[in-house]
Amino acid sequence: MSINFVTDKVNLRVDGRVATLEMNRPETLNAMDTDVIKGLVCKLKELSDSDDVDIVVLTGKGRAFSAGGDIKTMLSNLNESDFFPVMDCISELIITLYSMPKLTISAVSGAAAGLGFSLALATDHIIADKTSILAMNFIGIGLIPDGGAHFFLEKRLGETKAKQVIWDGKMLGAEEAFKLGLIQEVADHDLQEALDTRIADWLSRPVQAMIKTKKILAEKNRPQLLKMLELEKFGQQKMRETIDHQEGIKAFIEKRKPRFIGK
Repeated sequence: MSINFVTDKVNLRVDGRVATLEMNRPETLNAMDTDVIKGLVCKLKELSDSDDVDIVVLTGKGRAFSAGGDIKTMLSNLNESDFFPVMDCISELIITLYSMPKLTISAVSGAAAGLGFSLALATDHIIADKTSILAMNFIGIGLIPDGGAHFFLEKRLGETKAKQVIWDGKMLGAEEAFKLGLIQEVADHDLQEALDTRIADWLSRPVQAMIKTKKILAEKNRPQLLKMLELEKFGQQKMRETIDHQEGIKAFIEKRKPRFIGK
């Protein structure tokens, strides 16, 4: 089976047993607004129900995987009743991706930052181009990570290193991210070539056994991930009310270093 399906902001391509979901906002470095988030949820649920697809690849069109949450959403003065539905959409996306009965791969080129990095961490395998940059950089604007990042970072790094990565908020090259254990693979040469090699290897294996292992672990971890997403939602709302967040946004717009005061 080989089909092509295109929506405004999320492209879906299915080639045999492999589906590729591409975030399609290259003009914003694939910043994730609610349309992108809902589009991804919709397509992931469709693919979850497909008996023909075994592997799902996430990628971004153009120069980046995803620069994170849409800055317009960050800058808007959402009240609590507006903000929580956005966070619930993010939670639905992460749970759907993490739990889906398929093998999932993030193919990262350019930037995977903030929510974009959280999205990648929710997949089973991350392959990054040598020149890519990965950053859990919420701290720079006085926020906490969301998209389940606390859960995924603790699982991959342990509590102490997870806190360090979150608090530092620095940009990591692919090799550094690999050495830390944040990603599984750095493409030696061409990202597509490395992706094709990984897919071919997986398709030569007993995929249903691999998926069953994933489902067992996902079912075990699901309550903890749901709890973490809920804590992030309410924690993020509190952070949006801080003086430091307002200063972080102002400094971002003015392209200067923020002056935080701890309030």
